[in-house]
Parts: sequence; structure tokens; C-alpha cells
Amino acid sequence: MVKPEVGTGDNLLGEGEELLAHPVVREMLAGVVADGCRPGSCVWLTGIPGSGKSATAEGLAAGLRWRGRQVTILDGDGVRASISQDLGFSKTDRDKQVRRVSLVAAEVVRRGGLVVCALVSPYRAARREARATVGTAGFVEVFVDTPLAVAEGREVKGRYAQARRGEIVGFTGVDDPYERPERPELVLDTVQYSVAENAALIMDYLEKRGLLAADTVAAVGDTNGG
Repeated sequence: MVKPEVGTGDNLLGEGEELLAHPVVREMLAGVVADGCRPGSCVWLTGIPGSGKSATAEGLAAGLRWRGRQVTILDGDGVRASISQDLGFSKTDRDKQVRRVSLVAAEVVRRGGLVVCALVSPYRAARREARATVGTAGFVEVFVDTPLAVAEGREVKGRYAQARRGEIVGFTGVDDPYERPERPELVLDTVQYSVAENAALIMDYLEKRGLLAADTVAAVGDTNGG
């Protein structure tokens, strides 16, 4: 079991041990084969709802698999439907969601795998904690920088409209803040550039960082979602 690099507290470690024993997580991790000859890495996509995180994650995963990489996707909605069904959308629960994803991602990285995380993760402190948990050497923060009006127009679940009517409280971008990353490794423009173009930008960056060595094992099943 991987331990966080910084003192995040005994409660986090206990949650981590229980989390990694969850059947969904165990099944996913079973497909990640350790290989000391290649570094593990985590691409962390953050942005407001409807910014294009999930689409970018899928496009990136497709490109990486074409290049022979094994990829695990941890998408915010998919994670909530599987291992975070007990969490709501308060700040405390959002931070717990980020913590859980980062612990699973850290284990994938420890085993030499490549994991793509796509979730709003609106607060800087939680994202800093995620970086520390996964490990700075293999962590790539990608800010999916999409204007609010564009993201709201793309969002097909109607959650922005519900939030503006007061039916949802604490919705990121409406009545809860999104704290923009201060020093992300990459910033994506999803208005001027396509999913394929942005995926290529991320892959180029990973290659320059030496994080794109080819795998020799089959792709692991993903945790997907919007």
C-alpha cells in the first residue's frame, strides 16, 4: 500500500487502506502490472463542470493506447457511482472525493501504471494534497480552461440550470468557487483546439518528461463517467 509523502493524518491512511480493499479498486489494480523499468505517472485534469475534462481524458487514453500504453481512467462521475456513493458535494465531501481518487491514483503510479484523473477538484489545497499523495515526480496537473458560458452550454445534464434556479446548492461555477490552478504543468484551450489536439499536447508533454515508455500488457478496465 502506498503511503502519502506528506503527513496527511491517520484518518487518511485508514481510509486509504479500506479504499484499496474495495472490490472495484482491487479489480482495477489487478490489471496494473508493476515494471521497475518504466515510471508511473498521473495526469490530473481539473476544470469547472462541462469544461471538457471527460472528453479530454477519453481522447488522451485513446491516443496513449494507440502508442502502446496501458491507461486507467478515474472519472469524477464514475468514481462517485462506484466508490464514493456516500459523498455529497459539500467542501468536506469534495475534498474526500479528491483524496480517494489521489490514493487510488498513487497506487496505480506505484505499480508503474499511467492513470488519467478527470474531476472538478475545485480547491487548490486538495489538489496540492493530491500531488503530494501521488508524488511530484509523476504528477501532471492539467487545467482544462473553458469559459463558464461555454461550459454551461455544453453541460447536458442541466445542472447549471438547476443551480441557477436554486435547486442545487454549492454548484461549482455558480454559487461555489472554482480556484484556478496557479502553476499547472499544462493549460488547455477547448474552444480553439479539439480534443485530439489537446490530447496530443498532453502526450508531447509526457514524452518530454520521460513518462511515455511503452507498456507490454493489455489495457486495464476503466472507471468512466461524465
